[in-house]
Order: sequence, then C-alpha cells, then structure tokens
Amino acid sequence: MIGFGLRLAVAGGREALTRLAIIAAAVAVGSGLLLTTLAGVNAVNTQLTRYASMYPSASAGGGDVDPLWWSTREDYFHGKQIIRIDVAATGPDAPTPVGIPTTPGPGEYYASPSMQKLLATHPADQLGDRYPGRDLGTIGPAGLASPGSLLVVMGGTPDAVAKLPLAKRVTSVGDAPALPETTVNLILGVVAGGLLFPVLIFIGTATRLSAARREQRFAAMRLVGATPKQISVVAAVEAATAAVAGTAVGFLLFAAFRGSLAGIPFTGMPFFPSDMSLGVLDVFLVALGVPAGAAVAAQVSLRRVRISPLGVTRRVTPGAPSAYRLIPLLLGVGVLVFALGYRPETSGGQTAIFLPGLLLIMAGLVLAGPWLTMVGARVMARYAGRPATLIAARRLADNPKAGFRAISGIMLALFVTSVAVGTITTIVAERGPAPIGSTEAGTVSMYFGEKSPSAPDTLLADLRAATGVRHATAVVENPDMMSASEPGLIACTDLPSAYGRCVDGADVAEVATGLVPFRESASSTRVWPAASVPLGDLQRLPVMSIVVGTDGSAAAVERTRTVLETTFPAFRVAPNVPGDFESEFANTLRGWEQLANVTIITSLALAGCSLAVSVIGGLTERRRPFSLLRLSGAPVRVLRRVVALESAVPMLAVAGVAVGMGLLAAHLFLRAQMAYTLIAPGPGFYGIVLVGLAACLGIIASTLPLLESITGPETARSE
Repeated sequence: MIGFGLRLAVAGGREALTRLAIIAAAVAVGSGLLLTTLAGVNAVNTQLTRYASMYPSASAGGGDVDPLWWSTREDYFHGKQIIRIDVAATGPDAPTPVGIPTTPGPGEYYASPSMQKLLATHPADQLGDRYPGRDLGTIGPAGLASPGSLLVVMGGTPDAVAKLPLAKRVTSVGDAPALPETTVNLILGVVAGGLLFPVLIFIGTATRLSAARREQRFAAMRLVGATPKQISVVAAVEAATAAVAGTAVGFLLFAAFRGSLAGIPFTGMPFFPSDMSLGVLDVFLVALGVPAGAAVAAQVSLRRVRISPLGVTRRVTPGAPSAYRLIPLLLGVGVLVFALGYRPETSGGQTAIFLPGLLLIMAGLVLAGPWLTMVGARVMARYAGRPATLIAARRLADNPKAGFRAISGIMLALFVTSVAVGTITTIVAERGPAPIGSTEAGTVSMYFGEKSPSAPDTLLADLRAATGVRHATAVVENPDMMSASEPGLIACTDLPSAYGRCVDGADVAEVATGLVPFRESASSTRVWPAASVPLGDLQRLPVMSIVVGTDGSAAAVERTRTVLETTFPAFRVAPNVPGDFESEFANTLRGWEQLANVTIITSLALAGCSLAVSVIGGLTERRRPFSLLRLSGAPVRVLRRVVALESAVPMLAVAGVAVGMGLLAAHLFLRAQMAYTLIAPGPGFYGIVLVGLAACLGIIASTLPLLESITGPETARSE
C-alpha cells in the first residue's frame, strides 16, 4: 500500500501535484520556524554561558593553582552598558580570562572589537581616560556574550584589585554555570506556539484541498475491498511524501537565513551565527516529527472515510455551536482579574497564575471562534441587502466550524502578539531611558553607598568649570534616615533650581540621593521638606552622592562621567544618568518587540495562504452548485462576492476580537504585576496588522478568477 500511495501522490494529475506542492510549502515554513525556535533556545543558553564567564565564582583557597584576583563592574557610554573586568595574577599558574591569550599586567588591557572602535572614534576625555594603559589586542568571541559586547579586561596589581568592589579570588574561569533565563525561553516558546499553530492549520487546510473528491476516491477503494487501515496508509503516505520534501526545504531555509536570524536581538543582544546551532536531538525531532505530524493531520482530515464505505454520502448539517464555548474565555479573563487583588510574592507563584490565565484565554478564543462566527453570520443574514450577502451568511451559519477553521491560526497569533506588544510598549514607556531634552537626561550622579571616599577639595569647582556643566553639588547622608522622608541632605543655597526649592524658611532640605526621586521626573516646582539638621553640621556628615547637571549633550555627560570615574577609580556604582539601566532593559524589550512583529507578519502570511487554500478547496467542492446558480441566472460577480464574504468577514471579525482581547489581557497583567496602565501600541503595530490583513484579502482575491473557469455549463451535469 505504501508504493500504491506514492503512485497516487505523484501520478494523480495536476490537482495531486498542486496539493503536494502546497503541503510541502506549508511544511517547509513550519519546519523552518521550528528549527529557528530550537536554535534560538540553544543560542540563548550559549550566550548566557559566555556571559556567566564574566562573573566567575570565588574559590575556597588551597590547591596548586595560583589564584587570580577578579572584579567585575558595569559602566555606561551613550546609554550602552560597558563591562569592566579588573584582574591581577598572583603567580605564573593563575588562570587566564576566557577570550584572551594572557592575563594583562598593570597598565595593560584587552578590549572587545566594538569597544576598541568606540575608543578610537571618541575623544579621550569622554571615554579613553577611564581606561588608561597599553592596548594589548582584542578579546575573542569566546569571551564575548555578543558580537557587539562592550568589554574591557584591565590589568592591575594584586593589592590594587583586591581593594576594588566585588573583588574575589578565583582559581578557574569559564566553567561557571549559565544563569537560567526562563523568561526568554518562555517568550520564545509562546511565540513558537503562536507561529506553529497557524502552520498546523495551514497543513490541515492544504490536506483538505479537494477533500470531497479524495473522499469519494477512498470510499470507492473501500467498496472494492480496501480496509480502513489501508486507506489510512494511503492518505498518510501522500501527506508524508510532501512533508519529507517540505522538511528538507525547511532545513535549507534555516541554513540560508541563519546569519540574518542571529542578528535579531531577542535578548537585547544579537547572537553570533554559530550560536544558532542545532543538536542531534533537535535535527531528529524536526526531521521525523514534522512528517509524522503531517501524516496524522492527513488521517484526521479524512476521518469520515473510515466510518463506512458510504460515509461520504452521509453528510448532515453539524449542530450549531452553543454559548458554552465562551466559558474557558471568561475563566481566563477571570483568572487575570483575580490576580489584581492577589499577586504571589515569588516568581513561581506569579507564573502559576498568569500563565494558566493566558493559556485559558487562548484556548477559549479557539473554542469560542465557531460560536462568534455563527453569531456574526446570523447578524449579517438579518441585515443582508443583497443576494450575495445572504448566501454567504447562510453558508457560514450552516457550518461555522468550517468557516472559522482556516482563520483560527490568525486569531491566536494576533492575540499573542497583541499581549506582547501591549506589555512591551507600556514597560518601555514607564521604565525606558530619560526623555531627550529633560533635566534628568542631563543629570549625572555618582552614589557612594556606605563608604564615602575622600575627594579633592577642588572637584566640584573643576566640574563646574567643564564645558557643558551647569552646576555640581554634593548630597550628604541624612543621620535621621529612619524617620526622614528622604535619605539625603543639601543646603538650600546649593540646591539647583532645576530640581525644586526648599520649603519657606528652611536652611537645609531633605532630598533624594540624585535630586531626582526614583521613577519620577525632575521638577523645578518640587518643594523639598525641611531637615532637622542644622546648616553648620552638614560639613561633618559623609557625602552620599555627587550630582552634576549638564546641558544634556552626550559630550558633556560622558566628559563628566570620565572625570568622576578617574577621581574615584574604585567605584562600586558607576556615574549614571537616570535611565541608563532602563535603556539597556528597553533594548531587550525592543528585541522581543521585533520578535512579536515577525510573529504578526508570518502569521498573517500563513493565514492568507490558509484562506487561499480553503477558498480553492471550497470552489472545487462546490463547482456543481455554483454552476447551477449560473445557469439559473446568477451573475459571476454575485458568486465572487459570496466567496469573498465567506472568507473576509470571519477574518476581519476574528482579528478585531483577538487584538481587543490581547490588549485587555496585557492591561490586566500590567495592573496586577506592575501597577501600570496599558499604553496603547503605536501606529506601527496597527499598520502592520492592517497591511497584513490587506495582503490576506489580496491573496483571497487572487483565487476568485478560478470561479468562472470551473463553473461552466458542462460542470452542471449530474455526476
């Protein structure tokens, strides 16, 4: 039967070859996406393993290996993070950092290629003076988390490095376990589900192409003695043949686009092309699993043949879907509403609430889709003013499951991407970098923590004299921190007007550490409360931070940063601008947003193909009824409107419901998790959705010319 199935698959005429090509194309896209997802997970883990090598674990001492003093700190330049590693070997057997040939000595350093480019293209007083010494060369890919990583490995003496913050003695490097990144893997998994679901719909729709004729052929085989098992083998062989060819093309597509895919910053940083690798298990999973899945889809799509040899002729109108299909959808929304009042403290507990809620909504949308299609069809029929609208509405209401089946993938994909884009847009807006031109965007502050180092008496004067600096002041520690409203103190005469003023009659004010409260904006109208500490006691209190206000230019900000770092080389927290960390976090989120946009575009394209295949299959199966309508006087344009409305109306209705539910779920998640109010996505998101839907409609329109050619008078004859 396998050989017979192969002959039917490849020697069944133009219709069979067309069906094989469509199934192969669907499988090629699906397998390529699956390979990309698996390679993306491997790339994330590989990247995190290299990132972990920058933070080795301290050794307990002993052994024959000379320890290496190690201190890792973070710096920033133009909003980009720089990782600085200070090392000092205590003997000839000390380990060497990953990616460089030797450990640098005092006055020497290695830099990543991107860092060397920055050092060469910017004035030394803005960046180079922070890393004095002789450049020994570049750090290799093995020591970099990403091709664009900004990394410097500075050499020093053991005594000097031992006094740096976070200094540790290590006897091995490069073997630290990778930090778990369940969030990124979870996002990749959810996006993969959002992509693969429409692919499976596409495969199932392509398999159903000309299903009526194939069912009749298989039924005839049953009547001449073929068993249900033999029929299943023939159907499975036909689908598996196309699936094997499509899977091979999917591997070729992945190999061709692997380099481009590696450049997408899913984690905020692009990957090396070699990171997008596949393991042996991954290859076998796709090479064997995808054809097997296609074979199962083929058997399920032709299940009516296995009822009886006459099962094809025993067709009745399926029962109408009931409103009970809305229950899972409402339960999912209810879970997210419940999370507004109860949010577990642990990440595991939060996942146990939010993830089931989102999955319930996704499952509920798919289950409720036929009911929504039926309701929309009945409304359309009630207000139909033309024959085409009435025919299309009656057909959709007669079998809403079939009408919804081809566009169910787009519903899930739009929901997933709407949740992702809505959440990411809001977080970036709330926690992104300081707005350009704002006071805080030009504020550079250095926080000293518990141990305040001694500073030159001329430091503030030197800072004020620098080009682009408007003011520089010191904030001292508030001794009444437990009862005070703010942790710092400043003399009212030293408080810059851009950050507010003291309450009337006060000499000393309680202020925020950087004069800009956390997650707030600087304001000249802010009124700081009076402090109980006398003005004369300020000189005896330790300095908590130094705050420098600049004109906001990149040159002034980086020049100020360089002065502070060279004055305090043993900094624990580098001089920063409000939003430095948030800017890095926002870059990561934008990488996920790019992934969401890819999901939208790909899902809409697959949905359009599924609709096209569904339309072609429906036209083929209804050639005789449409021919009879033409003979009875119905113009071809009326029949075209019928076919267009049957496909376009459910798709547009489902798109609106999916986007609305996605934004609602995003709002509930943000309110429960972060107390944020949803900020609607920008025009780009809606533009992508509209362009994609228009492309789907165009694909549907391209199939309509077939209607006239296949519904001639000769087709109306009784078969």
